[in-house]
Amino acid sequence: MDVTYLSDILKKVSENSMDVDTALESLKHLPYEDIGYANIDQHRNLRTGEAEVIFGQGKTPEQIAGIVSHMMHDNARILVTRASEASYEAVKEVAPEAVYEKLSKIIMVGAMPEPEVEKGTIAVVTAGTSDIPVAEEAALTAEFFGDKVDRVYDVGVAGIHRLFGKIDRIQSADVIIVIAGMEGALASVVGGLVEVPVIAVPTSVGYGASFGGLAALLSMLNSCANGIGVVNIDNGYGAACLANKIMKR
Repeated sequence: MDVTYLSDILKKVSENSMDVDTALESLKHLPYEDIGYANIDQHRNLRTGEAEVIFGQGKTPEQIAGIVSHMMHDNARILVTRASEASYEAVKEVAPEAVYEKLSKIIMVGAMPEPEVEKGTIAVVTAGTSDIPVAEEAALTAEFFGDKVDRVYDVGVAGIHRLFGKIDRIQSADVIIVIAGMEGALASVVGGLVEVPVIAVPTSVGYGASFGGLAALLSMLNSCANGIGVVNIDNGYGAACLANKIMKR
């Protein structure tokens, strides 16, 4: 349930085009709806400006489909992250218009909003092609929230001339999400070349001593470049949420 939905109900009541009982029925799921295996936070959009997003990992396909079914009453658009193809098939039973992005493992219900171009652009930058699944989770989440996204992929430090070939696009962005595995050096390099906030996302890409992304995480946390924030390993969704909040200011 978002501000527009709630405002529309209140306006109809004030204009006597909706009676109080109908309005109460529409609002009965505030602030949350208990469906037994989940308490759906229908109030989150009003509090934070971002609707609740379903984290699919660890949930059964039936649970995800059930949550989507209940959320559809009050949400025009729904996002599911870390979702399997089996979960997508279950969601399609209750939301035939659902779309599944295999690379990012994201399910989307409802049309993507037109990007609010006047807000500016979020650049999503990856060190390598192997980082793209996490990058797409970030990019699609940002687009789901109405942000304009510029994807700049495979420009890591092993061939740093590739980065300089795209540097104008990166420097023109208003927020930059840098996604890298291995040693995670790209975030520091980008941070030293731009004047806007950089959100670093370490990925679990790499060989043994990368420790599943821990090496990249520690490298990003210890960056000598200023203005870099770091989210958890493989957390493209969290990076997009932070970027969206920055863009709203």
